[in-house]
Amino acid sequence: MSYQCPLCHQSLSFADRTYRCSNNHSFDLAKEGYVNLMPVQHKRSKDPGDNKEMMQARRRFLEKDYYQPMKLAVAQLCADYLKGSSHQLLDIGCGEGYYTDEVAKQLKLQSEEAEVFGLDISKVAIRYAAKRYPNCLFTVASSHRLPFSDQSLDAILRIYAPCKAEELARTLKTGGIVVTVTPAGRHLYQLREHIYQDVRLHSESAEELAGFTLEHEQKLNYVMELAQGDGFNLLQMTPFAWKASDELREMLKTANNFACEADFMIRVYRKA
Repeated sequence: MSYQCPLCHQSLSFADRTYRCSNNHSFDLAKEGYVNLMPVQHKRSKDPGDNKEMMQARRRFLEKDYYQPMKLAVAQLCADYLKGSSHQLLDIGCGEGYYTDEVAKQLKLQSEEAEVFGLDISKVAIRYAAKRYPNCLFTVASSHRLPFSDQSLDAILRIYAPCKAEELARTLKTGGIVVTVTPAGRHLYQLREHIYQDVRLHSESAEELAGFTLEHEQKLNYVMELAQGDGFNLLQMTPFAWKASDELREMLKTANNFACEADFMIRVYRKA
């Protein structure tokens, strides 16, 4: 187990459904199977993370598997880079665990002892993930204060999620990897052209992570044929929802089909 105390940074041991450090700080395992390692003093609001409407829209959208090609590509990439004995992987900003579960399935095909952790700032999302995917270990925590011991992880998955390079370097073993997914140029282009007069392509420049070397890069582009209502769910789970007109919302709710591009950049960085 790689968890560390978010208050004093000592290692946490687990017994009788409680994580406890040498300074006697304790964190109980919730009945759903997750642990909350987000101290009140680290919160910026009472219920941080996406609001209920965004989470429900994301859940409805992802359950239709429009992002399945990306999910499978990422899971396969993680499995390819973590061949051999058991490994520990962390999915940062995991939400309801849609990607975390697939990664765990692929890694456990190689080793039953592989451990896959999911972390998100939203307690509601983590509660749902822990109930649905018992093959993973979920925690409520901040991506800027990872509750993991130094050099304890073999890999970190970051799909859109922010995280300080220093925290990635601290928690990863030497030679460990970070797998990132970011929007490529034309991601959701057809949706964005209904919102902006001048649609700018997303930058495809690789992020520079201090202490890491870019080792692999691939682009994944395909067209999603969104059935009635699914375009609206897609809108609601994006920041574009704040700028959308009522006319666009209604069109997306009622259109029998809305064709929209998914365009992703998938990269692998290696810790020096």
